[in-house]
Amino acid sequence: MKTIDYYNKHAEEFTASTFKVEMESLYAPFLRYLPEQASILDLGCGSGRDSFAFKNKGYQVEAIDYSAELVKKAKELTGIEVRQQSFYELNESEKYDGIWACASLLHCDRDCLPEVMGHIFKALKPNGVCYMSFKYGNTDREKDGRSFTDLNEQQAHDLLKQIDQALLLQQWITIDKRPDRDEKWLNLLWKKHA
Repeated sequence: MKTIDYYNKHAEEFTASTFKVEMESLYAPFLRYLPEQASILDLGCGSGRDSFAFKNKGYQVEAIDYSAELVKKAKELTGIEVRQQSFYELNESEKYDGIWACASLLHCDRDCLPEVMGHIFKALKPNGVCYMSFKYGNTDREKDGRSFTDLNEQQAHDLLKQIDQALLLQQWITIDKRPDRDEKWLNLLWKKHA
């Protein structure tokens, strides 16, 4: 649980370093597939930055994060109910048009990814869409007290094949948008085949 300790301890600086990042270019491909006023779950919402943006665009937003400190921050920012919950505990059925998992599933144990993706796809409505981003690579590693599961194209493809009804819409690589970073990210957009 070291990863969660990191976010509880560093909630302020994490929020400060990620809050002003330009995200519209990542929102656009995801939102293009959603109906107006769609229901979105922000899975691992962090500071609430993306929940806030989606709410301001007129979507119905729910958010969860496993860090108590980040849940507090997200509630303050968004004014919505944010649940302290892990993605391992997701248990809804056909509830959301879209699930946004930006830089959150990269903390999921690799062995648990198929199961967690199964929960995500169960929670999506038919034709629902899931966005995910992982640091680009193929290793499981620890950095600054956090565990990371990196993903490359082949691993993403292998994961996709294990999920019933999952269809690849789009997959692309971006460079980290924070000024002091040059890491690559793998972005995935999957659809729940009706």
